[in-house]
Amino acid sequence: MTVLTSDPAAEAARTTDAILADLRSGTSRGIVVDSPPGAGKSTLVVRAAVELARAGEPLMIVAQTNEQVDDLIVRLSDALGSARPDARIGRLSRGGFVAPPRIADLPNLVVSSSLGDLNDPLVTIATAAKWAHVKDRVWPWAIVDEAYQMRSDALLTLAARFERALFVGDPGQLDPFSTVENDRWRGLTWDPMQSAVSVLLRNNPDVPVHRLPVSWRLPHTAQDVVASAFYPFTGFRTGTGPGERELGFTVARFGRNAEDAVLAKAAESGWGLLELPRRHTIRTDGEAVDAVAAVARRLIERGATARDGTTVTPIGPDRIAVGAAHRDQVAAIRRALDDHPRIVVDTANRLQGREYDVTVFLHPLSGRRDATAFHLEAGRLCVLASRHRQACIVVARAGIRDLLDAHPSSAPVHLGDPVKFPDGWAANQTMMAHLESHSVQW
Repeated sequence: MTVLTSDPAAEAARTTDAILADLRSGTSRGIVVDSPPGAGKSTLVVRAAVELARAGEPLMIVAQTNEQVDDLIVRLSDALGSARPDARIGRLSRGGFVAPPRIADLPNLVVSSSLGDLNDPLVTIATAAKWAHVKDRVWPWAIVDEAYQMRSDALLTLAARFERALFVGDPGQLDPFSTVENDRWRGLTWDPMQSAVSVLLRNNPDVPVHRLPVSWRLPHTAQDVVASAFYPFTGFRTGTGPGERELGFTVARFGRNAEDAVLAKAAESGWGLLELPRRHTIRTDGEAVDAVAAVARRLIERGATARDGTTVTPIGPDRIAVGAAHRDQVAAIRRALDDHPRIVVDTANRLQGREYDVTVFLHPLSGRRDATAFHLEAGRLCVLASRHRQACIVVARAGIRDLLDAHPSSAPVHLGDPVKFPDGWAANQTMMAHLESHSVQW
């Protein structure tokens, strides 16, 4: 694991400068930037876009979801407005798209489902799915955000649309997925189910790869366990040191209950495990759903606060996220939290790329009889365990480590298919070993 000893801000600045220097040099058609959670991927995308806009270079930006597109537009609008007020952003959308309030009134934004109606903006942004419908136009530059979420066949569809590209993403999080079986493509160099970056580097080993070294989101308490579980070969450091962030409460604990006990663990160490009795359950485990909702609700009742350095701010419902592996689990938790509709409840896939002060999640292996590839996927657990700035609380039934021991990694090995490290089995073992010292019985 890489250990960095210099000032984190200086280290991050040197890395960013090197990336932008490579971008300007023109010596490679592509540049890849790997990033741990919260290392400033979006900041890098915006900064690179602004530099290209200042030089008058037309740019296409590719994101993977509409939420990511709109998040980037908000940040780009402000940055471009300061750097080049005459520059316009074009949001290429589906037919009938209604711009959400956060982008609807931006003065330098044009939204349309037709490329012609955008009138050649300096920056054009859309999802990869929408870009696939654009033909007979070439941009000198492209930036691909969350590139590890992008399937390689989607990149192949867009490759003729740009001359040079910057690929930015997090290799530790969720891989592209499909509901179609993909065994027929396993081992092929152009396997469409590999990520765009994996296939790019496999076929172009000379493409320069940079790594952002600092996570500005995660607290210091998450550095070692998240790095060990999901980034064992590259590692990263957090931008804050021991004790610089803290979860606090304005309402004192009263009585003896598991919710308050696990909140105390989380405030003390940044992590908490609320462990329910060992039992095999249906996927939508009613008792586990109630426990998740109780913890999230208790954060509101106790008046949770976030301390960052000397600044203390209240943690509102929209700064709390609840995650689960399946949509039916999310629906059940959402019903249990009907009295707090502003608390964000979603699957790992939809929480990816987002940031909150406190997260609570139902462990994907809780109450299961088996450990399938879906529930063992390292990227899913990485997303759920790396959204927080202050603390993360896990709810699970006891027995997950025994379940892992009973279901060791047994995925078939395909000739020519690159092996992904770390695997989900090892990542889950690392996380559970860490959480056991922060556990509370329900």
